[in-house]
This record gives sequence, C-alpha cells and structure tokens, in this order.
Amino acid sequence: MGFARACSVALVGVEGVVVEVQADLEPGIATFALVGLPDKTLIESRDRVRAAVVNSGATWPQKKLTVGLSPASVPKSGAGFDLAVAAAVLGAAEVVDPAVIADLVLIGELGLDGRVRPVRGILPAVLAAAEAGYRQVVVPQQCAAEAMLVPDVSVLGVRSLRQLIAVLTGGEVPEEDPPDPPGRPDPMLAGLLVPGAGLGTGVARDRDGRDFPDLADVAGQHAARRALEVAAAGGHHLFLSGPPGAGKTMLAERLPWILPPLTRQDSLEVTAVHSVAGILPPGEPLVARPPYCAPHHSATMQSLVGGGAGVPRPGAVSLAHKGILFLDEAAEFSTKALDALRQPLEAGHVVIARAAGVVRLPARFLMVLAANPCPCGRHTLHGTGCECPVSVIRRYQARLSGPLLDRVDLRVEVEPVTRSDLLGRGGRGEATAVVADRVREARDRAVARLAGTPWRINAEVPGHELRTRWQAGPGALALAERDLERGLLTARGLDRVLRVAWTVADLRGRERPDALDVAVALELRTGIARGAAAAMGSGS
Repeated sequence: MGFARACSVALVGVEGVVVEVQADLEPGIATFALVGLPDKTLIESRDRVRAAVVNSGATWPQKKLTVGLSPASVPKSGAGFDLAVAAAVLGAAEVVDPAVIADLVLIGELGLDGRVRPVRGILPAVLAAAEAGYRQVVVPQQCAAEAMLVPDVSVLGVRSLRQLIAVLTGGEVPEEDPPDPPGRPDPMLAGLLVPGAGLGTGVARDRDGRDFPDLADVAGQHAARRALEVAAAGGHHLFLSGPPGAGKTMLAERLPWILPPLTRQDSLEVTAVHSVAGILPPGEPLVARPPYCAPHHSATMQSLVGGGAGVPRPGAVSLAHKGILFLDEAAEFSTKALDALRQPLEAGHVVIARAAGVVRLPARFLMVLAANPCPCGRHTLHGTGCECPVSVIRRYQARLSGPLLDRVDLRVEVEPVTRSDLLGRGGRGEATAVVADRVREARDRAVARLAGTPWRINAEVPGHELRTRWQAGPGALALAERDLERGLLTARGLDRVLRVAWTVADLRGRERPDALDVAVALELRTGIARGAAAAMGSGS
C-alpha cells in the first residue's frame, strides 16, 4: 500500500546512534506492529502516535501497519521516537510526501492531543545526527535553543503535530498555544548538583552580574586556601580533614568559582551529560561554568558511578564531568561506593556493562573529600576533648582505603578557626576573583607548555612524560626520592608529587620545578611540614 522512512536518534549513554524509522502499509486487518528492539516506553508509542494523528485532524490508515526501527541491534528507549514514527506513518499513508521526510531527523514525544513535548538528550542526539551527515532536525520548540548549539544544522522547533504536517505539506501553519513552561529538572538527580552553592552569606559579583560565594569570607585556613588554589590550578584531587565547623564545606563550595569557565568543547560535553540526565536548568541550554556535584553520604555505588535498569544513566561522577565532585563526610560513605571511584579517577570515564549493552560515560572530574578525623570530630584538638577509643579512630579513618587516598594529590589538615581569625584581627584573606586570576595565569602556562599533546592540565600528564620530557630542575627530586626509599611514597605517589610540583611552579611563574616546588608538593601530599609553605607567596 505504501512505504516511507524518517530518522530519529537512539541514545546509548551520552552517545547517539541515528535510527531509521520505516513504516510499511499493506492490505489486511488494521494492526500496528512496532519492531526493532524497543523498550516498554517505546512500545507504548503506538497508542500515543495513533491518538496524536487522529486528534491533529489527519486520518489514521486502516491497514496493516508495521513500523521498524533500524538497526535492530541497538537498544531503543524513551518517547523521543514518537515524532519520527508519526511522520513515517503519515508518509506511508501519503498524507505527506515521503521524499520530504526521508532525510529528516525528528525527535520529540507526542501527547494524545498532538502536542509535542520535550525529551532528554536533545544536544547529544543532534550532535550524532550532524556527525552522520544530516542537516535538518525537528525538535520540540522548548528544546530548539539546545539543538541550535550544534553548528551547521537547520533546526525546526514545533509545538504540535498539526504544525509539523502543515510545514511538510506546504500549508498554512496553525497558531498553537504557547508550550508549557519547561519542567523542573529530574528531582532524582537535580539534588546532586548545587548551582550557586554557598550563596547564603558572603557573595561577590562577576562581570556578568551574577552572584558567587567569596573566598575572602573563609576565616583563617591559610594552608587549606593554598591547597585549594593548587587544586584549581592543576586539577588535583584534594582531601580536607578537620573538626566540624572549621570551614571544609565553605572551601569546597568556593572551588568552582576559582576555576576558569568551561571551553566551548567542554561546555558541549557537560551539557550533553546533563541533557541526558534531564537536569538542564530551564532557559539555560548551555552549561558554561564547571558543575559542582555534592551527593549525600548515603549515596549508593550505582548513584555515584551510574547505572540503572535497562540502559544505564549517568551517575554523580559523570554529572561532575569537567567540574567538582564533593564528597562531604567522606568516611560515612560505604566502602564499596568509595572504592568504585578508583577506576574513573584514573581513566576519566566509566564503563558500565548491562544486559542491554555496554555504555561508556565521561567522568573526568576534580574530587574533593572532606571528613572528620574521628566519629566525634575532636581528635585533632591538640589531643584533648576526643572521647573516641584509639581502635575506633583507626577503624573510622580506615574507611577511606589506601588505594583511594593514593590517588589524592593534596591532603590538608584543616585546623579549628582561631578567635583572632574569626574576629578578623588577622585581616581578610584574598577574594575569589584575585585567586581565580592567579589560577587562570597558571593554567595558561600549562596549556602553552602542553600544546600539541592530548593533555591540558598538569593532573592529566602521565608520570613517564614528567620524568623524561618535562624534567624538574637539577637535584629537585632528592627529597622525594628519599621519601620513596623510606616507603612514604608509592611510585604513583611520586608521579603525583611531580604533577603538583609543576603546578606550584606554574603558580610561581617558573619555567620548571626546583627543590622548593617539590618540597611544597611533598608537604601538601604527606602533611609533613617541611618549611616550604611560603614558597607560593600567595598571601592567602
């Protein structure tokens, strides 16, 4: 009777696969078969599409209808195929010209009344369509701004199936009521992201007039502030240990604001992840600042690294991609969940295998751990006030495994705030903007040095490259080599000391690390005072 094809996109993790939606009409009893490895949500599109077509004023074909989704080996889920299925059926019924929709990519969910509703993952879907050579895309009007982030693609945003039929047939496009306001982000995941964290007190204003937490509001904590600056400049993981109320969370909340804004490529990667997760803020199609993800300590391993029934969804490590993953009360997380972080910390991505397939999710983040030294939190108060037995303290601290901490470059003891610092008698520390400028300059030096390589920050450079291609100054590693022989450093630890030393040198404006830079790196990693803390000269 008739045949037509249209295209849509199936998302596997944050990567899209173009799917050809084929509709075939034959004489016979009116049935509707949907084949091609659809999930339950997609199977239900048969009823949504039929009702949407009828309520849009078109005639539903009373023939045997088969809709195939090719390639059949790719798992397909969600309601985003509704618009493509409807277009293919109307093309097979010759309501629209099949040639017009043959190379058209359509993404969107249909309501029973024919309205087109937004779906997740528009950006990665349109990116996949563009990479496959398609240049015309139809999406829900609410998602048009997100789709337009992809260059060289013509985007049509529609409010209803009636409007789409009018466009395809060359008729007068009917007026439709404005679409419903964009829905709130997925509540199951939106709580992990804390935009504008810490805005309650002490805010500054950036050049665009947006408020952000000011680092100058953190009383005292000169060593921790110095470590925060090094972490931001080189992308190094950070562990803050200290009693309650010392400022660990305040410091972590201010870290995203001393990081440079995301590059265009990084913004697209982060936006794609957040789009798939369904947590893009309404009216903000592009994520421009490094994300800050702070899961509760009751989070499961699956919520941290990703997973779920069917096709796996991004976890906290992916939502923090190119940003900050802050684990407050780190010792309260389950050991299984914490140890699951070891692989993404090294690889920069997560590979999740499920019966429905294997998914690779990006997960290159800066991790910040914060923990009390013991269950009561007073163990560091000069040995007084703590009521925890030694065995309890050891067991509590052992919840952060050695292999996990070995991947953390910077470890800082956050001491209680003194009365002088709290009352401001020692003067305020440096503001966020001042530290951010210094971090940007250090990163620019690293980018210039690493030009032509796959790395952009010091934390990403392999150890063998630092030992051969970018060597420290003569005699600079003597102290580190001694610690390695004494067992205070592992081989991985030595590589990480070298990376931190390069970051310290970048902050000081030096061409390569000297013995003082290495001493600062060792002090930040081992916590053993070596009299090198003033080497950075930050004044913070």
